[in-house]
Amino acid sequence: MELDLANLRSVRDFCKTFLQQEKRLDILINNAAMPGVLDWTDDGFSMCLGVNHLGHFLLTNLLLGRLKECAPSRVVTLTCSSYKYQKLDFRDLNYNLLPFFTYCRSKLANVYFSQELGRLMQGKGVTSYAVHPGFVQSDWTCHYSFLFRTVMRVLMWMFFVPCETGAQTVVYCAVSDEAAHRGGGYFADCRPAALRPFARDAGAAKKLWEASERLVKLV
Repeated sequence: MELDLANLRSVRDFCKTFLQQEKRLDILINNAAMPGVLDWTDDGFSMCLGVNHLGHFLLTNLLLGRLKECAPSRVVTLTCSSYKYQKLDFRDLNYNLLPFFTYCRSKLANVYFSQELGRLMQGKGVTSYAVHPGFVQSDWTCHYSFLFRTVMRVLMWMFFVPCETGAQTVVYCAVSDEAAHRGGGYFADCRPAALRPFARDAGAAKKLWEASERLVKLV
């Protein structure tokens, strides 16, 4: 099914079609991510905020009823350890000035989203996980120049892990019996990992959730 996370109408159309055609949804993996590119979505959001957070936020919320119907179910949201380099500015969630910082803020938003989703779904059979898959040899450099892609290809070969390795923690949180009792946390290398104190701020997570509801017009 076609789904463009940079277009909220596409997200809504996808969910409508999915819910009409599919009677079960046991696992939702929010995996798509834009690197730090200074571009805008069709709805006027910075590409990182719009795709990495708001697109997944709307997608998950529109499918949440089916996830609860199929409980026990799981939502796995991919983030990145680079969340630690930035904090959210609620006066400017749509920050789009420095590419790397823009990306880091979207990854912190993923952490907050996963935590607040876990809190809201307590006792409802839906568990939530935020996963850092490691630094993976994916094709994320396709948005950049030939020179940058060439340099990064060498660096990724030297220091990054293959996609299969990066997928292991995602699979662990999605299907393992052990992870079923450890929802709500942040995972790396198939085990819970520590978060910086500011990334465990329940008040910030709730505030981001409410702001996101307004931005995608769920309220």
